Amino acid sequence: MYYKTLKPPLTCPADDKVHTCSQSFHRRRHYHILEHSSLCIHFQLLLTLRFLGKGDFYSEVGDLHGVSRFPTTLEERREASLGFYTLCGIPRVLGAVDGTLVPIIAPHDNEEVYVCRKGYHALNIQAVVNSNMRFNDVVARWPGSANDAGIFDNCGLKRHLELNDVGMLLGESGYPLRHYLMTPVLRPQGIQQTAYNVAHARGRVVVERAFGLLKSRFRCLHKTGGCLMFSPDKCAQIVTACIHLHNLCLDRHVPMPGTVLRQDGQDMDQQPLAVPAPNHSGVLHRNILINRY
Repeated sequence: MYYKTLKPPLTCPADDKVHTCSQSFHRRRHYHILEHSSLCIHFQLLLTLRFLGKGDFYSEVGDLHGVSRFPTTLEERREASLGFYTLCGIPRVLGAVDGTLVPIIAPHDNEEVYVCRKGYHALNIQAVVNSNMRFNDVVARWPGSANDAGIFDNCGLKRHLELNDVGMLLGESGYPLRHYLMTPVLRPQGIQQTAYNVAHARGRVVVERAFGLLKSRFRCLHKTGGCLMFSPDKCAQIVTACIHLHNLCLDRHVPMPGTVLRQDGQDMDQQPLAVPAPNHSGVLHRNILINRY
């Protein structure tokens, strides 16, 4: 498969976790409007926030004037799983995982691998959120042609869940069924499988809502804001900075935007292009959950 042979074209932290907000903004010299600028730091920050929120080009903006880590301690896991159990009734769920496309300008290098299956250049961003739409784990280094299953197969979180029996994620049917990653039944038969699918959808939908809220707050990540006019590396930094700010908005109880966009990801209301083969332990764990209904 493509994702097993292509070396990721972007640089990223070794643990695949989101950069700290200070690291992202420390590299503000990369942004053209701020380079060698005599503007005060406070004003530079306001300009950056306006760009993130509106998706405007820097020339127009100039004319107009913390990501939580994935739960690791017993207390953190209990809090995360209780949130999802309250939401959907499925036990031991630590997060919901999905991918979303962020449009970017065509890069100079490896341009063709950034073309997503919707026909435009993009980054494919993988994220795990908790039941409150808070981003707990993000991988922002893959081109738009990479599929969700391939990105997950190469991330550090997958290795952590494989080696440690700490809980599981909820993912759509394009992900592989594993004991640590529950997917819906593609063609449910009977009341129990249907009930399981309904519960699974109630839990998994939070990641779609989180992406929609993120792009509503920061239109530079949505097609209505055009596309990010930077190199893939810098675009990845912008995405992670927006995610930090999204989590900060949740912490500070900032009101939601008047209109929240629907997640425009790859898989909404669509069957996956290819369903990864499940393994025995994944089928066994899902059957245990189905038998609860």
